[in-house]
Amino acid sequence: MPPAPAVPTATYRLQLQPDFPFSAATTAVPHLAALGVSHLHLSPVLEAVPGSQHGYDVVDPTRVREELGGEEGLRELSRTARDHGLGLILDIVPNHMAMSPRHNPALWEVLRDGPSSPRARWFDIDWEAQGGQVLLPVLGGPLGEEADRLKADGDVLRYHEHAFPLREGTAGLPLPQLLDAQWYRPVWWRLARTELNYRRFFSISELIGVRVEDPEVFEATHAKILELLHEGVVDGLRVDHPDGLADPGGYLRRLHEATGGRWTVVEKILADGEALPASWPVAGTTGYDALRHVDGLFMDPAGFGELLDRYRAFAAPQTDRGGDWDATVRRAAYKVLTQELAAETDRLTRVAARLCATSPETALRDRAPWALRTALTELLVRLEVYRPYSPEDAATVVTEEAAAEARRAFAVPEEAGAVDVVRDLLLGRYGDGPAQVEFRTRFAQTASALRAKSVEDTAFYRYVPLLSATEVGGEPGGPAVGPDRFHAYCARVQRDWPATGTVLSTHDAKRSADVRAALHVLTECPGRWADVLAEASRGVEPVPDAQLAWAAWQTVFGLGPAGDERARKERVRDERAREERVREALLKHVREAGLFTSWTEQEPPYEEAVARFVAAGPCGVPGRKVAELRETLEPHIRANVLGAALVHLTMPGVPDLYQGTEREYRALVDPDNRTPLRFGENGDGGDGGDGGDGGGSGSEKEAVTRAALALRARRPEVFGTSASYEPLGAVGPAADHCLAFARSGEVVTAVTRLSLRLAESGGWRDTRLPLPRGRWADVREPGREFEGEVRAAELFAASPAVLLERLPE
Repeated sequence: MPPAPAVPTATYRLQLQPDFPFSAATTAVPHLAALGVSHLHLSPVLEAVPGSQHGYDVVDPTRVREELGGEEGLRELSRTARDHGLGLILDIVPNHMAMSPRHNPALWEVLRDGPSSPRARWFDIDWEAQGGQVLLPVLGGPLGEEADRLKADGDVLRYHEHAFPLREGTAGLPLPQLLDAQWYRPVWWRLARTELNYRRFFSISELIGVRVEDPEVFEATHAKILELLHEGVVDGLRVDHPDGLADPGGYLRRLHEATGGRWTVVEKILADGEALPASWPVAGTTGYDALRHVDGLFMDPAGFGELLDRYRAFAAPQTDRGGDWDATVRRAAYKVLTQELAAETDRLTRVAARLCATSPETALRDRAPWALRTALTELLVRLEVYRPYSPEDAATVVTEEAAAEARRAFAVPEEAGAVDVVRDLLLGRYGDGPAQVEFRTRFAQTASALRAKSVEDTAFYRYVPLLSATEVGGEPGGPAVGPDRFHAYCARVQRDWPATGTVLSTHDAKRSADVRAALHVLTECPGRWADVLAEASRGVEPVPDAQLAWAAWQTVFGLGPAGDERARKERVRDERAREERVREALLKHVREAGLFTSWTEQEPPYEEAVARFVAAGPCGVPGRKVAELRETLEPHIRANVLGAALVHLTMPGVPDLYQGTEREYRALVDPDNRTPLRFGENGDGGDGGDGGDGGGSGSEKEAVTRAALALRARRPEVFGTSASYEPLGAVGPAADHCLAFARSGEVVTAVTRLSLRLAESGGWRDTRLPLPRGRWADVREPGREFEGEVRAAELFAASPAVLLERLPE
């Protein structure tokens, strides 16, 4: 077998966990090689918290995870992959580690020895806060209620399953003095919201920030990964959450140099209109920007507007102030800054206040901490990207318009000067000393956490006219993307980032691509949807709230039926499992939204009402009305599923297939979409995984996937970094329903978009697609050949998604 290419032609993401270790991935290699991918894309492989289902809670970056099979298991997987012509891509986590002292040897040492520990520099801890102790939010209640459960055991302090090291010479002290003498302080978990003094991943206190900007920390935490790269065990990297780092650009430059320029993509969410920093030495992003553009092709903009009106009518007055996207995001941002990220806001305020108080610049003096906090809050909530990366970048995102709005939050105009102080510091107008750099860094890190928590984890669950628009990287306020905009995006990708990653489904997706493909159709029939929903909802009690009900009905519509025509007993089992999946997804939905319940302040009566509603309504007899509507729309769902799959696999960039998605794969938010994949005994793909439901178009989607991947593997020059992208425009009355493009003059992709609207308007009629010069063969349908200007009705006679290859002259 030839070696895997340096730049992947296509990757396949596998979610490793104790129930799917390296040995299971090894068994799957023959199937994945036959599928046509060039690399396996593995979730994190370094030592993690025991039992972890995802691996992002790393505890020891110097070792490969034993629960997965250890380093030998990974090397065996690599050897088997090499034998089949495949390489490996690793997901790495530079931003954080698990806050689990008993499993994390570096953290254990720091908690035992304090800031003098050689590894204290690993972790982003504010030692000047909290009396020089690291706050550990692990107690189930205030210390007075939990003290009897804290026990000294030799040199270890134990609390339930937790264990902490005791500082040398303190083991025999009475408990109050014992706790005071440590470099840490166990406290009630609720104090994490306001008192925490270490940087964490978003608002997850179980994950502590790592200072990889320090060269020694970088070397220590990346040595094993670099060893695996240099020894040829793995070939490239996916970098998780670079926006959490102090200096993403500096980190990526160091990584690029250390890896020798291996293919690397970053999990960077790009807002609409935002570009990836050109100075970053990476191949591109992991592909959420591609996801947004592909999804948008299959949404009708006018229909979305009507659907939004129907949503407001159905859910009002319980929607988040009437269903305005921008207002929803702004309110969510205020809530996150004052609640989940209150500790981070406090730390940023302390940095700003200290800088102002000690600065030789008189313009910075006499700034009250509360005024600086208000200014910071008002500017942060108006930031429309994840973070600025430099003073020059800050000028484009922390605008004068945003500053003018922020000043209006102050009752006294003179106090509003704090806004100008903060903005000038961000723009670098007071120099680049260590204090100024620290302030800009903390602001950027807080901004990225705020954006993720307020948009992805709050607003996406409060603004739900169309669930398929509330996807990671999405733009729910205006999700539709026309052909011209899509072509412009692809041209930019091919020109600037031709080896970037592209995705449709991921381990972090709220819904898999095929669930979203079904929901897109609702923008083509908003009136029918509203009518069916009104009929299905009639008499279903109790309804917890109308906004949740709207989301619940869309969830079951997108997920589809529980089973096919199998035996009744098996079908009943599937229906029960489906109800459980829907219930769990909706409980997560309402907790993330935080309107009536939340993760930290759960309201059992409300959550019980949600569960009863799911059983009685969407997953009960009334849900059959929605199921009947879906059944009538299946041809159009099929068109979206196949069209999105083919566009993804042939557009510029390196497509990443999430496990099981070579077939139709219907899954909801994690953990539903992280269920271990079941491959057959011969590694033949099995049933596509427990997390998804097979569908009528599943085998057809697999045929499309195999054909496109085989073509990419056979003709990499057509799709690679030196390839070209040429938009093709149909002509005739239904031209807008055809999306077509050519790659390097050798391959043509043509798909049907908005097929329901197309059918209602009379079909293709005399619409034609002019093909580039030459004669073209249908890759999936031998014997079908075309030349010149081909009638769309003929081109799409067998499938709504067609892949053509130019025949030799």
